[in-house]
Amino acid sequence: MDEQKETLQRIVSTLANKNDEIHNFIDMLNQTIRNVQVNSSKVIRELDEEFDALYSVLDEMKGTMANAIQQERAHKIKALHNQLSQCGNALESSEELLELAARTLNIMDPTEFSKAARQIKDRVTMASAFRISLKPSISDSMTHLMVDFSLERHALQALRFLPVPKAPEIDIAACLVADNCITVSWRMPEEDSRVDHFVLEYRKTNFDGFARVKDEQPWEVIDYIKDTEYTLSGLKFDKKYMNVRVQACNKAVAGEYSDPVTLETKAFVFNLDNTSSHLNLKVEDTYVEWEPTGGKGQEKVKGKENKGSGQYPVLKSNKSGAPSPKRTSIGTRPTAKGSRDRFTGESYTVLGDTTIESGQHYWEVRAQKDCKSYSVGVTYKNLGKFDQLGKTNSSWCIHINNWLQSTFSAKHNNKSKTLDIPIPDRIGVYCNFDGGQLMFYNANSKELLYAFRTKFTQPLLPGFMIWCGGLSVSTGLQVPSAVKTLQKSENGLNSSTCSLNSVAQ
Repeated sequence: MDEQKETLQRIVSTLANKNDEIHNFIDMLNQTIRNVQVNSSKVIRELDEEFDALYSVLDEMKGTMANAIQQERAHKIKALHNQLSQCGNALESSEELLELAARTLNIMDPTEFSKAARQIKDRVTMASAFRISLKPSISDSMTHLMVDFSLERHALQALRFLPVPKAPEIDIAACLVADNCITVSWRMPEEDSRVDHFVLEYRKTNFDGFARVKDEQPWEVIDYIKDTEYTLSGLKFDKKYMNVRVQACNKAVAGEYSDPVTLETKAFVFNLDNTSSHLNLKVEDTYVEWEPTGGKGQEKVKGKENKGSGQYPVLKSNKSGAPSPKRTSIGTRPTAKGSRDRFTGESYTVLGDTTIESGQHYWEVRAQKDCKSYSVGVTYKNLGKFDQLGKTNSSWCIHINNWLQSTFSAKHNNKSKTLDIPIPDRIGVYCNFDGGQLMFYNANSKELLYAFRTKFTQPLLPGFMIWCGGLSVSTGLQVPSAVKTLQKSENGLNSSTCSLNSVAQ
């Protein structure tokens, strides 16, 4: 019967998973229907706009050509009217000469007749009627302004929807994920000279494949990419995967998206554990700040009325007016897992909330400019409530002290090694659990600051100590390529480092 129950449970589980898949598919279909409705309305609006633009061009061309015809008509008529006027003037002058000649023929005096005849002859010789052209100066033809739009009409009748660019194909083998950057490479399935640019979209997800509709993150868009490769840089890998897709666009329309590709974006993500930090630390996600008043939840104890209820640290000031961590009064308070007295006394400590049990991990820390003292490193879970990083055999760190004078040192098992190098404003921490390596880098130049080598026997937690200032922690970072290269080339540590590590082992 137990076996039958187990079998039935497997069947029920499989059926439930299949139901979830069907529900997810139904959601996707409904979303597709909505998309079809929205997209069809959009293309109809665009079609109206295109035809309105075409009508506008045709109307403008018609007006321009009609205006040209009217101007040609006015020019021809004016020229003909001028020629008509010249002919009228010549005819009028000719008729006057005819009348004068007729009267001259009636003169009987030979001398007077001879004189009049000579005058008529001279006027006839100069008459405009013999100097004007009797051919129209302008043709009445307007054929040079006729049009034949048969080709254009055939072209308009052949109008079709613009060929949509085919979906690009993402070249997974050429894609690269490194240094919190993703290089995406793609190609067109066939040559298309009308492609003007590409659009790349990406989104983070924890699903290795298609995310459920309700869990989908919005796509981030990179537009107007002219090449067939693009690098997304400065990313925070706070999800397990990244979906990417590409579409090709010509001058008027975008094609279908490529098949989405899921790229793994593996990185170490953690927050600071504000439930177990020192009471004088104010912790918010990846930021910690030392507060002399005791942080959130601290109570000021006055008089004897609080006797028996436990006391919280009360900080006193030194002569310079700055609070001193060595003058903290500690009372008794019941301890419990996850309580704010996980660290107390001078152990101004906060740990990460995610353990390291295998693999290679990297994170970065930036201190405020006025930070007086802080430590960055790793520790086993057994760090005592009064313990400080680097002063036990289960914790490793580098320590920066800007109080009175600046010192930079590596610490482990209550032993310290002074580092005679400039203190960077941003520190990178590289932990290779399986390889037993803990390395600290200048996060800007990737220069190695110090390295520990040991054999880690228990899960590790990122650890931070801070006094008089604040620290910002950057997580979701991949191990930088430069760090990997340095880590391989080191192939061991310098002699001074090994002297500290020998204690760690």
